[in-house]
Amino acid sequence: MNLTEQVCTQAMLLAGDLEPRQEELLKLLCGAAVSSLKARLRSGLRAEDCLADFVAAASLYALATMSTQTDMGQLEWITAGDITLHRSGSDAAANCLRYQAGLIIAPYLKDSFTFQGV
Repeated sequence: MNLTEQVCTQAMLLAGDLEPRQEELLKLLCGAAVSSLKARLRSGLRAEDCLADFVAAASLYALATMSTQTDMGQLEWITAGDITLHRSGSDAAANCLRYQAGLIIAPYLKDSFTFQGV
């Protein structure tokens, strides 16, 4: 199983039941997350060197991106005159997933800073 397939497998497990169209979208997003994170790894470091963390972070990034594409948030009000729609909470889950992914992968990236013990 290649790296993108591993990320897709984990993302599908985390996502739960998806429609076929959502599965295809998630597969594309997993491939993009893998490519993006590979490009950001520190010099000389390969994804295989931090495989478990890489797979976890990439799958969370893919799910976060999918969440922003499919979650339109809760509709709070509609105004008929001049049409006003207001949604709330549409990015909360995605932001949480991105934050967790960032914490997991930060020690391996060239463009991040983490404290390592003293």
